[in-house]
Order: sequence, then structure tokens, then C-alpha cells
Amino acid sequence: MTPPVRQGLPLTALCALCVALSLCALLAVPGNFPGLSGQARVTLAVFALATCAWIGTPIDDTYVALGGGLALAVTGVISSDTLFGTLGDATVWLLICAFVLAAAVTRTGLAARAAAFLVSGARSVRQLVHLTTAALVVSAFAIPATSGRAALALPVFLALAAVLWERVRLVVMLALLFPTVILLSAVATLIGAGAHLITVSVLWESAGRHVGFTQWLLLGLPLAVVSSHLAAEVVLLTTTRRADRREGVRVTAEDIQRHSTTRVTGPLSPPEARAALLLVTVVVLWCAEPLHGVSPALVALIGAVVAASPALGTVGLKDALKTVPWSLLLFMAATMAMGVALSTSGAAEWLVGGLPGSSAVPPWAFLAAVVVVSTGAHLLLQSRSARSSVLVPLVVAAAAGAGVNPVSAALASTAAAGFCHTLPASAKPVALFADVPDTPTYTRNDLLRLSAVLAPLTALLVLLFALAVWPLLGVPVL
Repeated sequence: MTPPVRQGLPLTALCALCVALSLCALLAVPGNFPGLSGQARVTLAVFALATCAWIGTPIDDTYVALGGGLALAVTGVISSDTLFGTLGDATVWLLICAFVLAAAVTRTGLAARAAAFLVSGARSVRQLVHLTTAALVVSAFAIPATSGRAALALPVFLALAAVLWERVRLVVMLALLFPTVILLSAVATLIGAGAHLITVSVLWESAGRHVGFTQWLLLGLPLAVVSSHLAAEVVLLTTTRRADRREGVRVTAEDIQRHSTTRVTGPLSPPEARAALLLVTVVVLWCAEPLHGVSPALVALIGAVVAASPALGTVGLKDALKTVPWSLLLFMAATMAMGVALSTSGAAEWLVGGLPGSSAVPPWAFLAAVVVVSTGAHLLLQSRSARSSVLVPLVVAAAAGAGVNPVSAALASTAAAGFCHTLPASAKPVALFADVPDTPTYTRNDLLRLSAVLAPLTALLVLLFALAVWPLLGVPVL
């Protein structure tokens, strides 16, 4: 009997391990890098190991982040209170309560009804595309995190695919449209992605700048709307032919109802009406934060308590809490602590201080470099939150040296990092819609063709907003 062959580490994992260990060895020599404190050396070593593990190994991202946070706490770079305190951060509570609210809305089927209402007005392929895009942008206010929105949107896509099953190219186009818009429209709200909460935390810890729900909405929603509809046109033009776009299309709510497990026609049921009223109230209170002064996390907690209440709620608290991605929250908390260590230990300032002539770089060139690096980072770091935890502390520190507003630089980096369409593994929504049983969907070549056009357009659009639009909205470049 032939003995089983032991499989070694993949080549990418070996390369990542070699790079990380080499960097750690260089940092361990006291004579190397004069001016770098002991805590900064430990922080850089931990970040090097964590980043290489995220890039080149199959180890769970959350496990790596927890290991990095634990190493920093044990070595005294950060206190245990800092490590554990990140779980009690208001932004983490905001996300938990937002998921409870999303569970209440999803349980009633209200989201599917709203989507059916919007797309049923389409009379042409282009109208169908842009109405679907509008529905997906609006969903950013109801469902936190891109993976949650993708899971909610999948039944709507399947219903549309069943209605349009004879027009295969349109079905493929819609399969590509859904994840594309979900990813790019996440920047509309603070709860759109966990990376946004990491960015807000880093800005507060490193630069003392507070970005609330209302300010993020003011800055992010216009970018989300423009980038989503621009991407919709790119998807339409790159995946369909002129003959496909010329032929009319008619999708009614009744058509979607025949292929949907939830009711999308008729009057609102009492649970749907209560869920809609609660959602509208919470969103209005979030937007009116400057008027009443109540934090978005507290508003979300009030909404979650009402949503799960026995009398007025539409979902049980135990069932709602099961939908909360606790792994994501632990990942966010650990990377927040790592970001604090990178800033307070002086490691971030030392890294960016080695850049030649940073103070002589024009602001537009600095922001352009930030946007380009952040746009391409998904090719190495698949996790959006991991990209922000690595990039944003460095961007904020470099912005101070370049004389650029750290809020503008951090938002530009986070918005640009929302592009992750190149490969199916680049983002969970892309992977989800790439493999739909019994339904035609896109191929790797379709993604590459889309990315070749959409990546530079998205980068240029983010740069345009950072230089020309956000200054008008209260975030100057300098």
C-alpha cells in the first residue's frame, strides 16, 4: 500500500511566509532602521505577518486579525482595554442593530416587493438596468454590508432570470449588474460596508476627525448614485449587443410573483407596513443627527428593540441575532485595534516618512496615487475590511505629511477600494452571482472585460469627487 503523500504549503503561501519572515528578521536587528522604536518594530512585524497571511494563505481572515490583535496586546503595544474596547465601539453596535433591522425587513418580504415595484415599470432594456440599479442603491439604507445585500438580491435576480429565460445575454448582463452595483453603491451609507466603520475609527483615533452618519451620507450618496449608474451603462454595453438593447422588455409584478416565494403584489400586510414605517423612521433620524444630537448607534438600538418587540416587531430577537455576522464584527474589532497600534506606536509615521519628497507632491497627485493603489489593492487583499485596516492608517499618516486633509484622503481610499470586480474571488457578491445553479451567468472573461473599462472609470470618478465635489460639501482637499 502506497503511503499517503503529504501536501505542503501552496507556493503563494510559501512566498508570503518568506517575505513576512524576512521583514521580521530585518526589524529584529537593532541596528537596522534607526529611529524606529521597539513598539513600532513589533507593530510592523505583526502587520507584515498578518498582511502576508491575508494575501497568501487560506487561514480565516478573522483568525489572522485576532492573532494580530492578541500579539500586540501581549507585547504591550496596545492595552487589553484597547483590544477589548473595540468590540464596544459605537460603530460595532451600529452594525449589530442594523442587521437586526435588516432581518425584520427581510422577514416581511418588503424588500422584494419594493424591487418588483421598481423594475415592473421598465419598457426597455436600458430602463430595466437603471431601475434595477436604483433599487439596489436604495437597498444600501436597509441592509448593511455587501454580502447581506447580495443574499437579499439573489431571489430578485432569479425571478427576473426566470421571466427573461429566452434572452440569455440579458440574464448574463443582469447577473453581472447585481454584484457590480451592490459593491459600488455601498459607499452611500456608513453601514454599507465594514470597511467604512474601520475608516471612521482610524480617522478618530489618528487624526481626531469625526465622520458621522449624516456627513458620510452627504459625501457618499452622490458618488454611489453616479458610479452605480455609470457602471450599469458599462455592464450593459460590454455584455449585450445593439439588437438586444433595441428589443423591448416588459416585466410585470405578476411575472415576478409567479417566480417568487414571497408576496410582491397587492396591499401591504400589517407586518410590512410596520417594517416600512420603522425603517423610514430610523433612516430619517439617522439623517437628522445634527438636529437632535442622538448618535446613530443609539437610534439603531432603539429601532432594533422595536423591530424585535413582541407587540410591534416582525422578527424574534434570537432569530435576528442569528443573522448578525459575528465573524465580521470580530474581524472589524481586531483590525481597529491593529490600526490604533499602527498609529500610536509611530509605525505609520515612520513608514510614510520614508517616502521621498512627500511634502512637495501636489495634492492632486497624492490623491491620485492613493486612489490608484486602493483600486488595485483587491488583487492582493480580497477582504475589503482588511484593505482599509492596512491602507487607511498609512493614508492618514501620509496625508498629514503631504498637507492633505486626512478625511478627504481616507474617504478617497475607502471609496476606491470598493472596486473589486476583477476575479470571482475578489468579493463575496461577485462569487455568489458567478455560480447560480440552472441559471446562465458570467464567466471570468466577462469580469476581465468589465474591469478593464470600469477600473479606470471608477478611479477617475473617485478622484474627481475628492478634488471637485467633496470640497463643495465641506471636505476641502487641504
